[in-house]
Amino acid sequence: MSFPEVRPRRLRATSGMRRLVQESRLSVDCLVAPLFIVPGTAVKSPIDSLPGQFHFSVDLLLVEIRELVDLGIGSVILFGVPDLKDEEGMVACKDDGLVQTAIRAIKGEFPDLVVIADLCFCEYTTNGQCGVFLDGVLDNDRTLENLGIQAISLGKAGVDIVAPSGMIDGMVGGIRQSLDGAGFLSVGIMSYAVKYASAWYGPFREAVRSDPALSADVGARSGHQMNVCNSKEAIREVVEDIEQGADIVIVKPALAFLDIVSSVSQAVSVPTAAYNVSGEYSLIKLGGSSGLVDSQALMVESLSSMKRAGADIIISYFAKEYAQTCLSK
Repeated sequence: MSFPEVRPRRLRATSGMRRLVQESRLSVDCLVAPLFIVPGTAVKSPIDSLPGQFHFSVDLLLVEIRELVDLGIGSVILFGVPDLKDEEGMVACKDDGLVQTAIRAIKGEFPDLVVIADLCFCEYTTNGQCGVFLDGVLDNDRTLENLGIQAISLGKAGVDIVAPSGMIDGMVGGIRQSLDGAGFLSVGIMSYAVKYASAWYGPFREAVRSDPALSADVGARSGHQMNVCNSKEAIREVVEDIEQGADIVIVKPALAFLDIVSSVSQAVSVPTAAYNVSGEYSLIKLGGSSGLVDSQALMVESLSSMKRAGADIIISYFAKEYAQTCLSK
């Protein structure tokens, strides 16, 4: 059958009809809010590269989390931004480190909040890299050892999920073995299984002060993150990480890789997360502030596109703003 018997516009005629037949639904329940932690007290400092985002000391981080919880957001992912760094980033493994301290404080006040900790070294190394570098080359296996130490430290602090983000070969299996060996069998692993060597990360690297300091090719992390032109490789990566024990897999970035979000979500049985990265967020915010675009409408469209593509979870700097929009309706 075709027109005039078939008239698809019947199902678009009213707002109620459109809601009734809507195929995918975006909810605050699937959103994860990224948060940046710095030393000190009474610190809430704007991040220039991420309009509307802040560096928080732990005390004011708790105030921000109270607002998120009241808006219905049930999960956060934490990034530490220390003053002191070292060659291998082992400051990230201290039991009294920024993220570890924050986890304990959060769990003390918000025990039901799902707390995810980014598990990497780029925020903590003097060269801004994701692991141990020897003679300009990432030492994969030495980095695995350090990741295990960091994971155990986060487990002691009470983290719910660790999120290894370096695309280090064997990272999920190594972390799982370390956590289980230390008795942290209930700590989940949300793997950045598909992380492209992308130009969309610029604002984040400024936010965590981790701009790579080595050669252009290695500095861009193209030696361990994925080629932006590849898609089959994504399935291979997620399958390997799931076999090693990943509970959730991430595709990062999101908007330029919605085809990958879709293919991964169809290929695996674990939840798929899309990371709505800093460059995607900042361009929309800056476009809105200049009057060129309706940033709130683009926020909803972009987040909806990730859900439509198959993302079960969306990590986004828009999490709070989207939740406020829902509350105001």
